[in-house]
Amino acid sequence: MDTREEQAKTDSSSRSSSCDRKSGLQTDESQDREVLSQRLGRISHKVLVLSGKGGVGKSTVAVRLATSLAEAGKTVGLLDVDIHGPSIPALLGLGRKTVATRGEYILPVPCRRLKVMSIGFLLPEDTSPVIWRGPMKMNVIKQFLKDVDWGPLDYLIVDCPPGTGDEPLSVAQLIDDASGAIIVTTPQELSLLDVRKSITFCKHLELPVLGVVENMSGFVCPHCGHTSDIFRQGGGEQMAGEMGVPFLARIPIDPALVLAGDEGKAFPLHLPESAAARAFNEIAQAVLARPGDQDPDRDAAVPTSAVPDKQSVKRIAIPLAGGQLAAHFGHCEEFALVDVDAQTKSIAGQTRVAAPDHQPGLLPPWLRERRADLVIAGGMGQRAQQLFEQHGIAVVVGAPSDTPESVVQAYLDGSLLTSENLCDH
Repeated sequence: MDTREEQAKTDSSSRSSSCDRKSGLQTDESQDREVLSQRLGRISHKVLVLSGKGGVGKSTVAVRLATSLAEAGKTVGLLDVDIHGPSIPALLGLGRKTVATRGEYILPVPCRRLKVMSIGFLLPEDTSPVIWRGPMKMNVIKQFLKDVDWGPLDYLIVDCPPGTGDEPLSVAQLIDDASGAIIVTTPQELSLLDVRKSITFCKHLELPVLGVVENMSGFVCPHCGHTSDIFRQGGGEQMAGEMGVPFLARIPIDPALVLAGDEGKAFPLHLPESAAARAFNEIAQAVLARPGDQDPDRDAAVPTSAVPDKQSVKRIAIPLAGGQLAAHFGHCEEFALVDVDAQTKSIAGQTRVAAPDHQPGLLPPWLRERRADLVIAGGMGQRAQQLFEQHGIAVVVGAPSDTPESVVQAYLDGSLLTSENLCDH
Protein backbone atom coordinates (compact mmCIF):
# COMPACT_ATOMS: atom_id res chain seq x y z
CA MET A 1 0.00 0.00 0.00
CA ASP A 2 1.18 3.51 -0.80
CA THR A 3 2.64 5.26 2.22
CA ARG A 4 0.43 8.27 1.60
CA GLU A 5 -2.67 6.06 1.60
CA GLU A 6 -1.59 4.47 4.88
CA GLN A 7 -1.05 7.93 6.41
CA ALA A 8 -4.47 9.09 5.16
CA LYS A 9 -6.15 6.08 6.77
CA THR A 10 -4.26 6.66 9.99
CA ASP A 11 -5.26 10.34 10.02
CA SER A 12 -8.88 9.43 9.27
CA SER A 13 -8.94 6.86 12.07
CA SER A 14 -7.37 9.36 14.45
CA ARG A 15 -9.95 12.00 13.58
CA SER A 16 -12.75 9.44 13.97
CA SER A 17 -11.48 8.41 17.42
CA SER A 18 -11.12 12.04 18.38
CA CYS A 19 -14.70 12.76 17.29
CA ASP A 20 -15.93 9.72 19.23
CA ARG A 21 -14.15 10.94 22.33
CA LYS A 22 -15.55 14.46 21.91
CA SER A 23 -19.03 13.05 21.33
CA GLY A 24 -18.69 10.96 24.47
CA LEU A 25 -17.58 13.98 26.47
CA GLN A 26 -20.46 16.01 25.16
CA THR A 27 -22.86 13.21 26.05
CA ASP A 28 -21.41 12.92 29.56
CA GLU A 29 -21.58 16.69 29.99
CA SER A 30 -25.16 16.75 28.77
CA GLN A 31 -26.11 13.94 31.16
CA ASP A 32 -24.39 15.72 34.06
CA ARG A 33 -26.23 18.92 33.26
CA GLU A 34 -29.57 17.08 33.12
CA VAL A 35 -28.98 15.37 36.48
CA LEU A 36 -27.78 18.65 37.98
CA SER A 37 -30.88 20.43 36.73
CA GLN A 38 -33.15 17.76 38.22
CA ARG A 39 -31.32 17.87 41.56
CA LEU A 40 -31.32 21.67 41.83
CA GLY A 41 -34.89 21.84 40.55
CA ARG A 42 -36.02 20.46 43.94
CA ILE A 43 -34.41 23.41 45.75
CA SER A 44 -36.52 26.56 45.76
CA HIS A 45 -33.84 29.14 46.67
CA LYS A 46 -30.07 29.00 46.37
CA VAL A 47 -28.10 31.67 48.20
CA LEU A 48 -24.33 32.14 47.89
CA VAL A 49 -22.37 33.69 50.75
CA LEU A 50 -19.34 35.50 49.33
CA SER A 51 -16.52 37.79 50.34
CA GLY A 52 -13.53 39.18 48.52
CA LYS A 53 -11.53 39.05 51.76
CA GLY A 54 -10.66 36.14 54.01
CA GLY A 55 -11.11 36.27 57.77
CA VAL A 56 -14.26 38.43 57.74
CA GLY A 57 -16.54 35.77 59.27
CA LYS A 58 -18.20 34.60 56.06
CA SER A 59 -18.61 31.00 57.24
CA THR A 60 -20.07 32.19 60.53
CA VAL A 61 -22.65 34.26 58.64
CA ALA A 62 -23.49 31.27 56.40
CA VAL A 63 -23.98 28.94 59.38
CA ARG A 64 -26.04 31.40 61.43
CA LEU A 65 -28.18 32.34 58.42
CA ALA A 66 -28.90 28.66 57.72
CA THR A 67 -29.73 28.07 61.39
CA SER A 68 -32.07 31.07 61.53
CA LEU A 69 -33.88 29.96 58.36
CA ALA A 70 -34.29 26.45 59.78
CA GLU A 71 -35.68 27.86 63.03
CA ALA A 72 -38.19 29.79 60.90
CA GLY A 73 -39.54 26.42 59.78
CA LYS A 74 -37.75 26.12 56.44
CA THR A 75 -35.99 23.03 55.13
CA VAL A 76 -32.38 24.12 54.69
CA GLY A 77 -29.21 22.65 53.21
CA LEU A 78 -25.76 24.08 53.94
CA LEU A 79 -22.99 23.43 51.43
CA ASP A 80 -19.36 24.23 52.24
CA VAL A 81 -17.34 24.67 49.03
CA ASP A 82 -14.33 26.21 50.73
CA ILE A 83 -12.12 23.36 49.53
CA HIS A 84 -8.90 24.52 51.21
CA GLY A 85 -10.35 25.81 54.47
CA PRO A 86 -13.64 24.08 55.33
CA SER A 87 -15.03 25.60 58.54
CA ILE A 88 -18.63 24.42 58.56
CA PRO A 89 -18.11 21.06 60.37
CA ALA A 90 -16.31 22.77 63.29
CA LEU A 91 -18.82 25.63 63.54
CA LEU A 92 -21.65 23.12 63.82
CA GLY A 93 -19.82 20.79 66.21
CA LEU A 94 -19.88 17.91 63.74
CA GLY A 95 -16.28 16.88 64.43
CA ARG A 96 -15.19 13.81 62.48
CA LYS A 97 -18.59 12.93 61.07
CA THR A 98 -18.48 10.82 57.91
CA VAL A 99 -20.91 10.76 55.03
CA ALA A 100 -23.14 7.84 54.13
CA THR A 101 -24.37 6.79 50.70
CA ARG A 102 -27.60 5.50 49.26
CA GLY A 103 -26.97 3.67 46.02
CA GLU A 104 -24.91 6.02 43.85
CA TYR A 105 -25.84 9.14 45.84
CA ILE A 106 -24.14 10.79 48.82
CA LEU A 107 -26.29 11.62 51.83
CA PRO A 108 -25.72 14.99 53.53
CA VAL A 109 -24.87 14.93 57.23
CA PRO A 110 -27.91 15.79 59.38
CA CYS A 111 -27.37 18.47 62.02
CA ARG A 112 -30.33 19.70 64.05
CA ARG A 113 -32.70 20.86 61.30
CA LEU A 114 -29.99 21.25 58.65
CA LYS A 115 -28.56 19.02 55.92
CA VAL A 116 -24.83 19.67 55.66
CA MET A 117 -22.10 18.79 53.17
CA SER A 118 -18.42 19.76 53.32
CA ILE A 119 -15.17 18.38 52.02
CA GLY A 120 -14.17 18.41 55.69
CA PHE A 121 -16.23 15.21 56.07
CA LEU A 122 -14.09 13.49 53.41
CA LEU A 123 -10.59 14.30 54.70
CA PRO A 124 -8.68 11.61 56.64
CA GLU A 125 -7.50 14.11 59.29
CA ASP A 126 -8.41 17.62 60.36
CA THR A 127 -4.87 18.68 59.42
CA SER A 128 -4.97 17.07 55.95
CA PRO A 129 -4.40 19.73 53.26
CA VAL A 130 -6.20 19.71 49.92
CA ILE A 131 -3.58 20.25 47.22
CA TRP A 132 -5.65 20.43 44.04
CA ARG A 133 -5.69 22.45 40.88
CA GLY A 134 -8.78 24.14 39.47
CA PRO A 135 -10.31 21.28 37.41
CA MET A 136 -10.32 18.91 40.40
CA LYS A 137 -12.02 21.52 42.58
CA MET A 138 -14.62 22.12 39.87
CA ASN A 139 -15.39 18.38 39.70
CA VAL A 140 -15.85 18.12 43.48
CA ILE A 141 -18.17 21.13 43.57
CA LYS A 142 -20.21 19.65 40.74
CA GLN A 143 -20.38 16.35 42.63
CA PHE A 144 -21.60 18.11 45.78
CA LEU A 145 -24.45 19.65 43.77
CA LYS A 146 -25.22 16.72 41.48
CA ASP A 147 -24.53 13.59 43.52
CA VAL A 148 -25.57 14.69 47.01
CA ASP A 149 -29.17 13.67 47.69
CA TRP A 150 -30.35 16.98 49.13
CA GLY A 151 -34.00 16.12 48.62
CA PRO A 152 -36.53 18.95 48.41
CA LEU A 153 -35.26 22.11 50.12
CA ASP A 154 -36.61 25.58 50.69
CA TYR A 155 -33.09 27.02 50.85
CA LEU A 156 -29.57 25.89 49.99
CA ILE A 157 -26.95 28.16 51.56
CA VAL A 158 -23.55 27.87 49.85
CA ASP A 159 -20.49 28.98 51.81
CA CYS A 160 -17.88 29.97 49.20
CA PRO A 161 -14.17 30.62 49.81
CA PRO A 162 -12.92 34.21 49.72
CA GLY A 163 -12.06 35.89 46.45
CA THR A 164 -13.44 35.65 42.93
CA GLY A 165 -11.57 32.56 41.74
CA ASP A 166 -12.34 28.98 40.74
CA GLU A 167 -14.76 27.96 43.48
CA PRO A 168 -17.16 30.96 43.49
CA LEU A 169 -17.09 31.06 39.70
CA SER A 170 -17.82 27.31 39.46
CA VAL A 171 -20.76 27.60 41.86
CA ALA A 172 -22.22 30.63 40.06
CA GLN A 173 -21.95 28.87 36.71
CA LEU A 174 -23.38 25.56 37.92
CA ILE A 175 -26.27 27.20 39.82
CA ASP A 176 -27.45 29.44 37.01
CA ASP A 177 -30.78 30.23 38.71
CA ALA A 178 -29.38 31.28 42.09
CA SER A 179 -31.54 33.68 44.07
CA GLY A 180 -28.47 35.79 44.70
CA ALA A 181 -25.48 36.41 46.91
CA ILE A 182 -24.91 37.83 50.37
CA ILE A 183 -21.61 39.72 50.61
CA VAL A 184 -19.77 39.75 53.95
CA THR A 185 -17.25 42.41 54.92
CA THR A 186 -15.70 44.06 57.94
CA PRO A 187 -15.90 47.85 58.25
CA GLN A 188 -12.31 48.87 57.55
CA GLU A 189 -11.19 50.04 54.12
CA LEU A 190 -8.63 47.23 53.75
CA SER A 191 -11.50 44.74 53.69
CA LEU A 192 -13.82 46.92 51.63
CA LEU A 193 -11.25 47.21 48.82
CA ASP A 194 -11.50 43.46 48.14
CA VAL A 195 -15.22 43.13 48.91
CA ARG A 196 -16.06 45.68 46.21
CA LYS A 197 -14.56 43.20 43.76
CA SER A 198 -17.06 40.55 44.91
CA ILE A 199 -19.96 42.89 44.13
CA THR A 200 -18.50 43.63 40.68
CA PHE A 201 -18.02 39.87 40.22
CA CYS A 202 -21.72 39.32 40.89
CA LYS A 203 -22.71 42.09 38.47
CA HIS A 204 -20.56 40.62 35.70
CA LEU A 205 -22.27 37.25 36.20
CA GLU A 206 -25.73 38.86 36.53
CA LEU A 207 -25.99 37.30 39.98
CA PRO A 208 -28.27 39.46 42.16
CA VAL A 209 -26.69 40.86 45.29
CA LEU A 210 -29.17 40.27 48.10
CA GLY A 211 -27.25 42.57 50.38
CA VAL A 212 -24.10 43.40 52.31
CA VAL A 213 -23.46 42.27 55.89
CA GLU A 214 -21.00 44.27 58.01
CA ASN A 215 -19.40 41.85 60.46
CA MET A 216 -17.22 42.77 63.47
CA SER A 217 -19.02 46.10 63.57
CA GLY A 218 -18.12 47.52 66.96
CA PHE A 219 -17.46 45.79 70.29
CA VAL A 220 -19.78 46.31 73.24
CA CYS A 221 -17.94 45.77 76.51
CA PRO A 222 -19.86 43.16 78.57
CA HIS A 223 -18.77 44.92 81.79
CA CYS A 224 -19.39 48.64 81.24
CA GLY A 225 -21.50 48.64 78.05
CA HIS A 226 -19.15 51.02 76.22
CA THR A 227 -18.91 50.48 72.44
CA SER A 228 -15.45 50.47 70.88
CA ASP A 229 -15.18 50.61 67.10
CA ILE A 230 -12.16 48.34 66.82
CA PHE A 231 -12.44 48.03 63.04
CA ARG A 232 -14.40 51.28 62.58
CA GLN A 233 -18.14 51.10 61.95
CA GLY A 234 -20.41 51.86 59.00
CA GLY A 235 -17.90 51.17 56.22
CA GLY A 236 -19.95 48.26 54.86
CA GLU A 237 -23.15 50.28 54.79
CA GLN A 238 -21.45 53.19 53.05
CA MET A 239 -19.86 50.88 50.49
CA ALA A 240 -23.23 49.20 49.81
CA GLY A 241 -24.77 52.59 49.08
CA GLU A 242 -21.91 53.53 46.77
CA MET A 243 -22.20 50.23 44.88
CA GLY A 244 -25.99 50.44 44.63
CA VAL A 245 -26.78 47.25 46.57
CA PRO A 246 -28.90 46.67 49.72
CA PHE A 247 -27.39 46.75 53.20
CA LEU A 248 -28.71 44.02 55.50
CA ALA A 249 -27.23 44.25 58.99
CA ARG A 250 -24.33 45.04 61.30
CA ILE A 251 -23.02 42.20 63.46
CA PRO A 252 -21.04 43.35 66.51
CA ILE A 253 -18.03 41.55 67.90
CA ASP A 254 -19.37 39.25 70.59
CA PRO A 255 -17.17 36.90 72.67
CA ALA A 256 -20.19 34.63 73.13
CA LEU A 257 -20.42 34.23 69.35
CA VAL A 258 -16.76 33.18 69.19
CA LEU A 259 -17.29 30.69 72.03
CA ALA A 260 -20.42 29.27 70.40
CA GLY A 261 -18.47 28.69 67.18
CA ASP A 262 -15.64 26.94 68.99
CA GLU A 263 -18.14 24.75 70.85
CA GLY A 264 -20.34 24.08 67.82
CA LYS A 265 -23.44 25.64 69.34
CA ALA A 266 -26.35 27.16 67.40
CA PHE A 267 -25.69 30.76 68.40
CA PRO A 268 -29.07 32.43 67.65
CA LEU A 269 -30.67 29.77 69.87
CA HIS A 270 -27.90 29.92 72.45
CA LEU A 271 -28.28 33.66 73.20
CA PRO A 272 -31.39 34.81 71.29
CA GLU A 273 -31.54 38.28 72.87
CA SER A 274 -27.97 39.30 72.08
CA ALA A 275 -27.30 42.04 69.51
CA ALA A 276 -25.44 39.58 67.27
CA ALA A 277 -28.31 37.05 67.34
CA ARG A 278 -30.79 39.81 66.46
CA ALA A 279 -28.58 40.81 63.54
CA PHE A 280 -28.52 37.24 62.19
CA ASN A 281 -32.30 37.08 62.46
CA GLU A 282 -32.55 40.38 60.55
CA ILE A 283 -30.51 38.86 57.73
CA ALA A 284 -32.73 35.77 57.69
CA GLN A 285 -35.88 37.91 57.67
CA ALA A 286 -34.53 39.92 54.73
CA VAL A 287 -33.94 36.68 52.82
CA LEU A 288 -37.37 35.31 53.76
CA ALA A 289 -39.08 38.55 52.77
CA ARG A 290 -37.67 38.63 49.25
CA PRO A 291 -40.47 38.48 46.67
CA GLY A 292 -40.15 36.91 43.26
CA ASP A 293 -38.31 33.73 44.27
CA GLN A 294 -41.39 31.59 44.79
CA ASP A 295 -41.53 30.10 41.30
CA PRO A 296 -38.63 27.73 40.56
CA ASP A 297 -39.14 28.23 36.82
CA ARG A 298 -37.06 31.37 36.40
CA ASP A 299 -36.68 30.97 32.63
CA ALA A 300 -40.16 32.29 31.99
CA ALA A 301 -40.61 35.94 31.11
CA VAL A 302 -42.16 38.20 33.69
CA PRO A 303 -45.61 39.05 32.35
CA THR A 304 -46.69 42.65 32.09
CA SER A 305 -49.84 41.73 33.98
CA ALA A 306 -47.73 40.90 37.07
CA VAL A 307 -48.04 44.49 38.26
CA PRO A 308 -49.02 45.23 41.87
CA ASP A 309 -52.29 46.81 42.77
CA LYS A 310 -52.04 50.55 42.17
CA GLN A 311 -52.84 51.19 45.83
CA SER A 312 -49.48 49.65 46.81
CA VAL A 313 -47.37 51.66 44.37
CA LYS A 314 -45.60 54.64 45.96
CA ARG A 315 -42.73 55.43 43.59
CA ILE A 316 -42.46 54.81 39.85
CA ALA A 317 -39.15 54.86 37.95
CA ILE A 318 -39.16 56.10 34.35
CA PRO A 319 -35.99 55.69 32.23
CA LEU A 320 -35.45 58.86 30.20
CA ALA A 321 -33.60 59.86 27.04
CA GLY A 322 -33.92 63.46 25.91
CA GLY A 323 -36.44 64.11 28.70
CA GLN A 324 -38.89 61.46 27.50
CA LEU A 325 -39.39 57.78 28.21
CA ALA A 326 -36.49 55.88 26.60
CA ALA A 327 -37.45 53.36 23.94
CA HIS A 328 -34.66 51.01 25.08
CA PHE A 329 -34.22 50.62 28.83
CA GLY A 330 -30.46 50.07 28.74
CA HIS A 331 -29.83 53.28 26.78
CA CYS A 332 -31.38 55.75 29.20
CA GLU A 333 -29.56 58.89 30.33
CA GLU A 334 -31.39 59.47 33.60
CA PHE A 335 -34.33 58.29 35.68
CA ALA A 336 -37.39 60.17 36.81
CA LEU A 337 -38.38 58.88 40.25
CA VAL A 338 -42.02 59.89 40.52
CA ASP A 339 -43.77 59.70 43.90
CA VAL A 340 -47.49 59.05 43.57
CA ASP A 341 -50.58 59.22 45.75
CA ALA A 342 -52.57 56.17 44.70
CA GLN A 343 -55.63 57.29 46.65
CA THR A 344 -56.05 60.53 44.71
CA LYS A 345 -54.39 59.19 41.54
CA SER A 346 -52.01 62.13 41.50
CA ILE A 347 -48.29 62.85 41.33
CA ALA A 348 -46.89 63.93 44.69
CA GLY A 349 -43.34 64.77 43.62
CA GLN A 350 -40.53 63.94 41.24
CA THR A 351 -36.74 63.55 41.39
CA ARG A 352 -34.36 63.25 38.45
CA VAL A 353 -31.18 61.19 38.95
CA ALA A 354 -28.43 60.38 36.44
CA ALA A 355 -28.34 56.74 35.39
CA PRO A 356 -25.34 54.81 36.76
CA ASP A 357 -22.69 53.38 34.48
CA HIS A 358 -24.12 50.41 32.63
CA GLN A 359 -23.17 47.15 34.34
CA PRO A 360 -25.06 43.83 34.10
CA GLY A 361 -27.48 43.40 36.98
CA LEU A 362 -26.81 46.83 38.53
CA LEU A 363 -30.07 48.69 37.91
CA PRO A 364 -32.52 46.48 39.89
CA PRO A 365 -30.73 46.85 43.26
CA TRP A 366 -29.85 50.47 42.43
CA LEU A 367 -33.53 51.36 41.92
CA ARG A 368 -34.60 49.22 44.90
CA GLU A 369 -32.26 51.31 47.07
CA ARG A 370 -34.12 54.37 45.78
CA ARG A 371 -37.44 52.80 46.87
CA ALA A 372 -38.91 52.23 43.41
CA ASP A 373 -41.93 49.90 43.35
CA LEU A 374 -42.53 49.92 39.62
CA VAL A 375 -40.60 50.58 36.40
CA ILE A 376 -42.43 51.69 33.28
CA ALA A 377 -40.29 51.21 30.17
CA GLY A 378 -40.51 51.09 26.40
CA GLY A 379 -38.49 47.93 25.99
CA MET A 380 -36.64 45.61 28.37
CA GLY A 381 -35.06 42.16 27.97
CA GLN A 382 -36.54 39.15 29.74
CA ARG A 383 -33.49 38.61 31.96
CA ALA A 384 -33.68 42.22 33.17
CA GLN A 385 -37.38 41.76 33.94
CA GLN A 386 -36.58 38.65 36.00
CA LEU A 387 -33.93 40.53 37.98
CA PHE A 388 -36.36 43.36 38.73
CA GLU A 389 -38.95 40.83 39.92
CA GLN A 390 -36.34 39.24 42.20
CA HIS A 391 -35.72 42.67 43.73
CA GLY A 392 -39.42 43.28 44.35
CA ILE A 393 -39.88 45.80 41.54
CA ALA A 394 -42.69 45.25 39.03
CA VAL A 395 -42.27 46.11 35.35
CA VAL A 396 -44.56 47.48 32.64
CA VAL A 397 -43.09 47.35 29.14
CA GLY A 398 -44.24 48.67 25.77
CA ALA A 399 -45.06 52.16 27.10
CA PRO A 400 -45.01 55.05 24.58
CA SER A 401 -42.29 57.71 24.45
CA ASP A 402 -43.69 60.66 26.39
CA THR A 403 -42.88 62.86 29.37
CA PRO A 404 -42.64 61.03 32.70
CA GLU A 405 -45.55 63.06 34.06
CA SER A 406 -47.81 61.98 31.19
CA VAL A 407 -46.76 58.32 31.40
CA VAL A 408 -47.29 58.12 35.18
CA GLN A 409 -50.61 59.94 35.10
CA ALA A 410 -51.88 57.65 32.35
CA TYR A 411 -50.84 54.65 34.46
CA LEU A 412 -52.68 56.01 37.51
CA ASP A 413 -55.79 56.77 35.43
CA GLY A 414 -55.76 53.32 33.85
CA SER A 415 -55.38 54.80 30.37
CA LEU A 416 -51.74 53.84 29.67
CA LEU A 417 -51.61 52.12 26.30
CA THR A 418 -48.82 49.59 25.92
CA SER A 419 -47.60 47.94 22.74
CA GLU A 420 -45.04 45.29 21.84
CA ASN A 421 -41.93 45.03 24.00
CA LEU A 422 -39.30 46.84 21.94
CA CYS A 423 -36.28 45.16 23.51
CA ASP A 424 -37.22 41.52 24.12
CA HIS A 425 -33.81 39.86 24.11
